Amino acid sequence: MKKVIAFLIISIVVGLTWYLFIKPNDYIVRFNAPTTVGTVNQAIKSWQLTKPNVKLLPSSSLDIVKQEVTYGDSTHTYVWELKQLTDSTTKVVLGIKDDLNSLANRIKVPFGKTFIQQRSEAIAKDFYEGLVDHLDDFKITLDGESVSPPAYVAYVTVEGTQIQKAGGMMKYHGYLSSLMTKDGVEPKGPPFIEITKWDQKTDSIAYNFCFPIKNKENLPEFPEIKYKRVFEKKALKATYNGNYITSDRAWYRLLAYAKKNNIEVEALPIEVFYNNPNYGGNEKDWKAEIYMPIKE
Repeated sequence: MKKVIAFLIISIVVGLTWYLFIKPNDYIVRFNAPTTVGTVNQAIKSWQLTKPNVKLLPSSSLDIVKQEVTYGDSTHTYVWELKQLTDSTTKVVLGIKDDLNSLANRIKVPFGKTFIQQRSEAIAKDFYEGLVDHLDDFKITLDGESVSPPAYVAYVTVEGTQIQKAGGMMKYHGYLSSLMTKDGVEPKGPPFIEITKWDQKTDSIAYNFCFPIKNKENLPEFPEIKYKRVFEKKALKATYNGNYITSDRAWYRLLAYAKKNNIEVEALPIEVFYNNPNYGGNEKDWKAEIYMPIKE
């Protein structure tokens, strides 16, 4: 009996020590999101842009988003942990810690609603509602294995972030179109981009914005414009309908599908655009075909 009592006492002491001093968060909120890890990751960062008191902290993984949040003199740390459950469902665990009042929060939590509990639940609710609205703004259809289109193109090389991709497209679509037309070069098919670098930790990309043309002798020369032939590639394909700013959501959907089905792919997608954002219109009618190359 003494051994049992001693074991119980030790277990209680260890448990309390962990809860009060070692546990990384003061409070945790859990929910499932009906989308991929990558889309949740990007949605958290977009949500953050509407919150001037939230600062993004460095993270080494797409599955973790860390933020520093200030409330007056108080500073909280948010850690969003994301786990892919299916190719269209993500488990989200939001842990929040009050850096100055952590011990007091942990003592109060079992006895009633604390400020950090109320704040955590309000944040999770606000984010989830925004995420659902965001997911309603676009549609992704998985088309399976396909082949990316070959073309001869005039192209420019661009670097930036994923969210800046659509702005670069709008800029260079009109620029290349006007220059090629002015010099009598005939377009041949919709423009597309081919991603050449993608750092998922920093959301930075490099890509070629390609304007398909009919090849001919004596093509006009411009300092930043180059010409080349783009060859077809075996790839996983998805059709995206929505604003091209968030067409990268289809990248993550294709990566999740590839992982689930044990298909090795190169995370360097190709996007073919069938609408010109400069003309406006109903964004849900915009169409892009997304190709994720399969490793040979």
